[in-house]
Amino acid sequence: MKKILVIGNGGRENAIIRALKQSKHETEIYNIGTAINPDIENHCQQVIVGDIMDNDFLADTAQKLAVDFAVVGPDDPIGNGAVDALLSVGVKSFAPTKKCAQLESSKSFTRNLLEKYNIEGSPEFYVSTQAEDKQRADFFARHNGQIVVKADGLLGGKGVLVAGDHFTTLAEAEEFAQKSIEKFGKVVLEEKMIGPEFSIIFMVDGKTVIPTPAIQDHKRAFNNDEGPNTGGMGTVSDENNSLPFLEDSDLATAKKITEQTMHALEKETGEKFVGLMYGGFMKTKNGTKLVEYNARFGDPEVYNILGNLETDFVEVCQAAINKELSKLDITFKKQATVLKYLCPEGYPTSSVKNVPVKVLPAAYEMDPNQAEFFFASIGKENNKYLLKGSRAIAVLGKGKNWVEANANADAMIKNFEGPMFYRTDIGTTEYWENKMKRFPFLP
Repeated sequence: MKKILVIGNGGRENAIIRALKQSKHETEIYNIGTAINPDIENHCQQVIVGDIMDNDFLADTAQKLAVDFAVVGPDDPIGNGAVDALLSVGVKSFAPTKKCAQLESSKSFTRNLLEKYNIEGSPEFYVSTQAEDKQRADFFARHNGQIVVKADGLLGGKGVLVAGDHFTTLAEAEEFAQKSIEKFGKVVLEEKMIGPEFSIIFMVDGKTVIPTPAIQDHKRAFNNDEGPNTGGMGTVSDENNSLPFLEDSDLATAKKITEQTMHALEKETGEKFVGLMYGGFMKTKNGTKLVEYNARFGDPEVYNILGNLETDFVEVCQAAINKELSKLDITFKKQATVLKYLCPEGYPTSSVKNVPVKVLPAAYEMDPNQAEFFFASIGKENNKYLLKGSRAIAVLGKGKNWVEANANADAMIKNFEGPMFYRTDIGTTEYWENKMKRFPFLP
């Protein structure tokens, strides 16, 4: 019997728990979250509601439950030292320590790390620590205003501003930079890179990095990449566990950067990174570059990855924790996946909340090899499912190509009723062709 603790109660953690439950090993899964996710509750031995940023509470609960290991889902508790707290009571985690998690929690740490250890992949950048700093204006001017401004801390996916998308003037860039310095003590300015972005999340044990399928996210709220940024409206990965514009050299470069970063991180911190190194990359005319690292599963990328994972996920977690990933043959199904998020009307700026949504019986009758759904920001009261304000239901379509996977996702989406919307263009051939036309240097 494996007793496993999963921290977090969103869609990502729902997908993690479902994958753990599919193990050939007998499991008891316990969940600590800030609220009860009704789907998570269905798959767990016990759900405990509490403050996931309270490390003493997390450690005390894990100790009382006598769990074998933990999986920490969200970035905030990872960055806050949840793994260190669990280690203090003898519970190891499939997630990195606070020092290693600086890879996500501090943009300046990551850029400086790559520079210090001569790891290629960074654009030109500048780290500013002063509220009044003329060099920020010089950096802006040198790049004709085409820069990216990154807060040096976690802001729930809203810590990056891109020229042309979020600001056009130095004054606007300065306003955000000064707020970042006030809150975190630093801000990072980077040269704006041009090209399609892609994500590869690597399973890591401090010695070995194992790539998962390459995925592309869709951040904007509305079709044609319009509207405000979100946590991610959907993701796609093709039947080759890649993306059409990527070449083998791009994947090899991303893996090389990640391997070098993993080793540099140990030299810098004295600790091995265990868990997930989520690399955001960009294919530019000058090669593959690193946009940023996160230190956990992406949401929505987690659905595409675990939806295609053939290897027992309990064994993956244990192998990483025991620094034995190289001994495990980790494989993924060769099928396309299309993930679409159903979101409350008004999301992300003025979401409707506590409004009922209905799940039709046919949703439970669909072949899970064709489509699955996962509750994210959904509550339950008086036997009714309620929208809680953020991305609500993740729908994963699978198929021999994107056309089939997209059709299966759309067939599943028809089984939900309520004041929700989703991006209808994700996974469509028309959207993909139009997007690729923006980058004439692509092969």
